[in-house]
Amino acid sequence: MSLRVLVGCKRVIDYAVKIRVKPDKTGVVTDGVKHSMNPFDEIAVEEAVRMKERKIASEVIAVSCGPSTSQETLRTALAMGADKAIHVEVDPKDYSNMQPIHVSKILAKLAKDEKIDVVIVGKQAIDDDANQTAQMTAAFLDWPQATFASKIEKDGDHLKVTREVDGGLETIKVKLPAVISSDLRLNEPRYATLPNIMKAKKKPIDKKKPVDLGVDLSPKIEVISVEDPPVREAGAKVKDVDELLAKLKELGRI
Repeated sequence: MSLRVLVGCKRVIDYAVKIRVKPDKTGVVTDGVKHSMNPFDEIAVEEAVRMKERKIASEVIAVSCGPSTSQETLRTALAMGADKAIHVEVDPKDYSNMQPIHVSKILAKLAKDEKIDVVIVGKQAIDDDANQTAQMTAAFLDWPQATFASKIEKDGDHLKVTREVDGGLETIKVKLPAVISSDLRLNEPRYATLPNIMKAKKKPIDKKKPVDLGVDLSPKIEVISVEDPPVREAGAKVKDVDELLAKLKELGRI
């Protein structure tokens, strides 16, 4: 049984960029800032492509929700080896209010429409760190889920997934179709070669809108304020343990 795989690809501010909060505290500055594919989603794309190379998957479809600039992220996924892409076009003003629940509904609808066997997404996006999309997608589809995957193996009509948990590693078996979220140690994403980048420009990108998929983007939560984390106070040196204890008592720490 060869699987059809749907992979989520989110365009985020590049991990190396220093984030700046807008003066009105409604969000962070994105204009003129370098963006790239969410690192955990890169790992998801790499795993889907490897599944195809191992003849486990027959087709890899990348999907991204957002403004027209999201197509850059999809072209990266296509250059890495995805077969085709779906761009769910979202108006920039609506995109600022887009939340994991909306993305999950979109992924679930696409998974049904495209007759998908496995949905793979990054465990979280580095902009909002929500860690919700995989879990909610599984709930909307009523499919089993394997989150924080560090190893994926095919086992008949099941997938055997090694998960990273607080106590170490946990291995579970999930029946297909299933939803998986990728963790950091699942693989190391490849660099797209120039020939593949050129080929990616000719691969198809199917365009849809949330309304085509029956998804209402009305926000479920309201962001009150976005602020920089507090500046860490300078430390102080003490001569010995007695002085340390005295300082801690003075500060009400003990």
